[in-house]
Amino acid sequence: MKYSIRLLSTALALCATTVQAEHDVFQPQRETIHLGVQAVLTCNGLFTSNRTIEQINAQELSYIPGKFGVEPSKLVKIDKKLRGVAISNPAGVTIRAIYRDGIGCVVLRPDQDFSVANQLPQIELQSAPADYQTKAWPMGEANAPYQFKSAKQQQAIEAVADSAFNTGNPEQDTLSLIVVHRGNIMLERYADGVDRYTKTRTWSTAKSVFATLAGIKVDREEMSVSDSLNLDWSPEMPSPETDPRNRITLGDALQMSTGLYPVDSFNMEYANGSGLSYWAGESSAAGAVNRGLVREPGTFWDYENYDTLLATMSFKNTFDSVADYHQFPSKALFNKLGMFNTLVSTDQYGDFIFSSQMYTTARDLARFGMLYANGGKWMGEQIISPEWIAYSTTPAPASKIRGHDYGAQWWFRKADENNGPVAQFTTRGNRGQYVVIIPEKELVIVRRGLDYGKQGFDPWKLADKVMAALEN
Repeated sequence: MKYSIRLLSTALALCATTVQAEHDVFQPQRETIHLGVQAVLTCNGLFTSNRTIEQINAQELSYIPGKFGVEPSKLVKIDKKLRGVAISNPAGVTIRAIYRDGIGCVVLRPDQDFSVANQLPQIELQSAPADYQTKAWPMGEANAPYQFKSAKQQQAIEAVADSAFNTGNPEQDTLSLIVVHRGNIMLERYADGVDRYTKTRTWSTAKSVFATLAGIKVDREEMSVSDSLNLDWSPEMPSPETDPRNRITLGDALQMSTGLYPVDSFNMEYANGSGLSYWAGESSAAGAVNRGLVREPGTFWDYENYDTLLATMSFKNTFDSVADYHQFPSKALFNKLGMFNTLVSTDQYGDFIFSSQMYTTARDLARFGMLYANGGKWMGEQIISPEWIAYSTTPAPASKIRGHDYGAQWWFRKADENNGPVAQFTTRGNRGQYVVIIPEKELVIVRRGLDYGKQGFDPWKLADKVMAALEN
């Protein structure tokens, strides 16, 4: 009987595959998201990154098949006064994104227009100090020339930059590269049209930044990785206190092992799940809690943006007010590190989209990396504890199937099981966003890109080249 059921299941699966090939029921959502990706990236490209429409069309939008082009296309409307972008398809569906101070561009639902602008959140960020441009790195922008051991060493590190910007792969588009050694900028190079003040999207590198903020809360004993996320799940059970999803801990969410039904993987990222909050104006919080438990928490690794957003919701619940929540990233972390060119986007409901939507400069990411290279200490203050860094950089139990290459929102070189914290770790964001940290070498490497297609830029090969150059 079990054998017959297995055959029937296989037949149904094959049948379902055939039907899906004939008609994709998610196609309307894919089309809406397709518009939203263009609207958000164009809006942020213009008003957050201060890039030209020609640059945006050539780079930010380069990976989008069938894009609707830029002005004077009838399908694209840019309102420079409102700082908004509206993109429509031939069927008349329109998605809009509008810039908000301290947040960047917020995407609206298809049924909304720019008249809702004043109802959208904004965050007042602290400006950089008046002497920021002349103050010494890293608390300011004035960096002294790096003292190379020899001309050979300098030539070697310049050759590393040459290789990073000229990979021979047209799908790899490096925007910036910074190497910080022992706290000093050893190398800094930018592509044409980009400089040290250009804020671009971090994509999932934001996850590692969020994990740091969560770590600050854990250090303050306001959160614990072993505690339940303590969220109101949807749909609500008749007895919410018995909902099995209450077993999911903060640690499970940070380690991508909540056990909840997957919605961002298996070719569904641009059709369902977090894609609807990133690009179609849906609530990032409402979608994150509306998944059923299909596996025991902590046992199965599945990369889900919503897992990070669940942790963000639990983090939000530790604050007394939304204002405190909105100010915390800057006050507790960014301003202390001199990261005055960084902002984190929210959805239109005021929830941080810390799984992807952060805009910052290469220099600010270098400062962030230096915090970890310095064991969590900054200018004499312990911003995050060594214990939190160790937790973040120890392979998650569920990552065993992957070769132990993931911890708490950080990526590693393949590690040994139960071998404790790794020696080399990195952020990883779509389109080639990396902050590689090698504490024993006092080394931070920031590579930012607008890769597309199969991508495949290898941060570890880059790190090996940098370390080899240091030996010259």
